[in-house]
Amino acid sequence: MRTAYSVETVRGAERELMARLPEGALMQRAAAGLAAACAGLLRRTRGGVYGARVVLLVGPGDNGGDALYAGARLARRGAGVTAVPMDPERMHPGALAALRAAGGRLAPSVPQQADLVLDGLLGIGGRGGLRPAAAALVERIPPGVPVVAVDLPSGVDADTGEVAGPAVTADVTVTFGAYKPGLLIDPGASRAGAVHLVDIGLELPAPEVEALQHADVAGLLPEPTASSDKYRRGVVGIVAGSAQYPGAAVLAVAGALRGGAGAVRYVGPAADAVLARYPETLIGPGRVQAWVVGPGLGEGRAGEVAELLAGDAAVLVDADGLRGLDATALRARTAPTLLTPHAGEAAALLGVSRESVEAGRLDAVRVLAQRYGASVLLKGSTTLVASGEGAVRVNPTGTPWLATAGSGDVLSGLAGSLLAGGLSGADAGAVGAYLHGLAARRVGGPLLAHQVAEALPAAWRDTRHP
Repeated sequence: MRTAYSVETVRGAERELMARLPEGALMQRAAAGLAAACAGLLRRTRGGVYGARVVLLVGPGDNGGDALYAGARLARRGAGVTAVPMDPERMHPGALAALRAAGGRLAPSVPQQADLVLDGLLGIGGRGGLRPAAAALVERIPPGVPVVAVDLPSGVDADTGEVAGPAVTADVTVTFGAYKPGLLIDPGASRAGAVHLVDIGLELPAPEVEALQHADVAGLLPEPTASSDKYRRGVVGIVAGSAQYPGAAVLAVAGALRGGAGAVRYVGPAADAVLARYPETLIGPGRVQAWVVGPGLGEGRAGEVAELLAGDAAVLVDADGLRGLDATALRARTAPTLLTPHAGEAAALLGVSRESVEAGRLDAVRVLAQRYGASVLLKGSTTLVASGEGAVRVNPTGTPWLATAGSGDVLSGLAGSLLAGGLSGADAGAVGAYLHGLAARRVGGPLLAHQVAEALPAAWRDTRHP
């Protein structure tokens, strides 16, 4: 499990640790890890540190101090290190002295010949994008030169991943002590590049954000036993499709059949299309452990959604089923409920603009889960899953190729099947999104939604045998 923590939590853990360590020891730990990561990158890109041209973009806080101390370590190994301050009067004095003692120098502007640039302009406390002085330095970074961000790309909000103005785009981010949510959630995650965690000895509580990995998913997947039959493994019902969108029913069933449930039951107007493709499907009403309702449902079928939500089975609501949901009725349910909106649907549920949801995805998914008393899977470039309590799950396996017609229908069927197999709403959403992304990666791109469904068994096996 990859876990992430808010700025407030990290700062508190740092203060507790610094109280037990000699002055400056924590910064030296961070600088040592940063320098080691930079040295590794220089070995890969140019064969070594000696003779490398390293540029430090230095802000006034501890982030700039980390960059200066790391630069001093690289200078002692033979690199030519140039520090470019955002404000020459506000540089970390001890770190600046260390750089100068190691042979580093200061410059008023960014050199146009460099092998590596360290972004030490803003730390995890930065908000609102880069100020003009910092943005001017970033604009001068030579094209094509690898950029290493110190703790977090400057201009990215550490707690949310929001980018409210100019910001650094890094090739590598070296973060200290713990992952920050902004490194895992877009748009910040897209600017972080490869993230390298340096352990500096922090003692941390329960995380605010977490990302599953293969072993976590494997541990959650339902497994049949010798005594299992199709009913004990769970039956998932699919209410999807219409005369206009029969393919949505076919794709939702495709995902459900590969989601581990013992049987898939279809109820709706696209039965002929479903049976033609998947003769394993049961047709018509019957007992189920979980329902999936909404994909391709079209207009005028809110009564079907309300009827399912009034029952005692788990329900996943997607797409057209999300229109006009009654928050009070959902909060009164005792069975698991999982909502799976994209940003536009989430905006309608919250009564806000789509742009506000996309800019603040972490806040949006938390508010949705609280307001509707349900688990919520917010689809997008970073898929998030919240249950109203505990950590928000971030899906790490997504790919832009999933932005194609029908892929959400496959995900709904898959997650609904996991619900029928006994997973909680949050676990079904997180595991479903993980497998969905993993399957898409196996297919590559351009891809079709049915190919993702077909790759799900292989993705399932991948989690057990990485």
